[in-house]
Amino acid sequence: MAVRKIVKYGTPSLREECKEVHKVSQKIKVLVKDLLDTMYVNNGVGLAAPQIGENIRMFVIDVSTGDEPLNPIVFINPKIVKKSGAIIREEGCLSFPAAYTQVRRYQNVLVKALDRNGKPFVLEAKDGCLLAIAIQHENDHLNGVLFVDHAVNRFETDAILTKHKLPPIELDKIVDEPELEAELEKQAKND
Repeated sequence: MAVRKIVKYGTPSLREECKEVHKVSQKIKVLVKDLLDTMYVNNGVGLAAPQIGENIRMFVIDVSTGDEPLNPIVFINPKIVKKSGAIIREEGCLSFPAAYTQVRRYQNVLVKALDRNGKPFVLEAKDGCLLAIAIQHENDHLNGVLFVDHAVNRFETDAILTKHKLPPIELDKIVDEPELEAELEKQAKND
């Protein structure tokens, strides 16, 4: 177990697609502990392997708060198999120290993954809860996608990044999400 250095935005490895885990070996189990230790020390809600320099499809999340006992969830080779609804939420990331911006996300997700022992599980997170947002955020890291790629207002987000001495949004990385946009527009009309 060790607290690892978190890779900062602007590092090319954060934009790489991660490799599948073929076996939940002892090395992978140690990496799970390192991810959890690093996430907790940095007061994070989630942390993906590429954020500590490991190019593999794995992340950890713990959305427990206050006096609740820690409740870490390990996702190895996750796949979001269903998503619906839309929400705008403020997000941050341990790879973007102190920078937060409004992003578009799906409200509900269903994910399949392996746990820390290599056993498959399915998890549903609904109603735009923190877990639903965190699953999408961390899963994006495994595909070289970052939360700023989902920014509601790229100009505002660039100003926030500049304020925190971080590189600007990479325009060619902005995620085109017509289904999500349509859902948000529909909600706006109904409000």
